[in-house]
Amino acid sequence: MYKQGMKQQIPLYAYGTIDELSLPLQKENALGILGAQVWVNDLPNEQNTRFVADYRKKHPDLRPSFYGAQAYDAAQLINGAVVAVKGDLSQKDAMKAEMEKVNFKSVRGSYKYGNNHVPIQSFYLIDVVKDASGELFLKTAATIVENDQDRFHDKCPMK
Repeated sequence: MYKQGMKQQIPLYAYGTIDELSLPLQKENALGILGAQVWVNDLPNEQNTRFVADYRKKHPDLRPSFYGAQAYDAAQLINGAVVAVKGDLSQKDAMKAEMEKVNFKSVRGSYKYGNNHVPIQSFYLIDVVKDASGELFLKTAATIVENDQDRFHDKCPMK
């Protein structure tokens, strides 16, 4: 029903239902559907630009997904902790303390943890568009919120 004209009458917003993994299957049906995400391929920071370029070089017909960006950041976070303890993984408290510092440059841009260990990060409005060759991709339409912290962090007993 949405495909049969409702799209022009009722806007549809999505979170996580349209991404670089599902877009090839949704094709033209995804055009004009806005969404929200904490990472998009076109975020203008050095780490993201390099990550996307390296990914596309290895996989020319694909764009990295949000899940790939999360995994990349997670690997950087863990690597920083392992380096800080010189490979001694028995130093769990030291590793945790190092991870809390977020001593790496995220592909998401600004990124840190709140007192409850929930990320403080920006959220972006994304749109499905076509590039000059007709390929569909996700484009950052706007920044929805910058450095957003969850609304319940002050109720969290973690210190």
